Amino acid sequence: MPILGIMASSRPAFELVGSYDSLATVTLSASTASIEFAGIPNTYKHLQIRGIGRSTQTPDTSVNVYLRLNSDTASNYSTHYLTGNGTSASAGAAASTSFIYAGGVVAAGSTASTFEGSVIDILDYANTNKYKTVRTLAGWDANGSGLVSFWSGSWRNTNATTTITLLPNLGNWAQYSQFALYGVN
Repeated sequence: MPILGIMASSRPAFELVGSYDSLATVTLSASTASIEFAGIPNTYKHLQIRGIGRSTQTPDTSVNVYLRLNSDTASNYSTHYLTGNGTSASAGAAASTSFIYAGGVVAAGSTASTFEGSVIDILDYANTNKYKTVRTLAGWDANGSGLVSFWSGSWRNTNATTTITLLPNLGNWAQYSQFALYGVN
């Protein structure tokens, strides 16, 4: 018997596809230069990092986040981005860098206790037949000012990803910054 024009079946109308397994969480009790996830198993389709972060850099109000895979510092990364602050938007690209730009993070020169939220996806991270793609959606609000951004990057290397390093380009990660790594099927 049809229900609201949809044929009833043995399958639920809405079904969750895939799963997110928690692999590691880092919560900083003190400022640190970088956050690293190491020993990542190759048993998932994708990886996702969910985080809140803040840089200790002053007087800046925001800085960039750098992401490196497998501690590779060669110039074989590239990034495209689109950002907006409620008044204006900007877009750009960077090629042949030693990191992927993985968003912007609020810095110590901004409103106190404000953190940036981000979701970073590393697609097909264990596939040894293709380069790795990283995409980031990030943003923060400081009572009417702030920033929202979308970043997409490439690591031109076919090695399986076993280590991910995140660091602000200026300053250190501030106390209470937190990042969680998930395996996605």
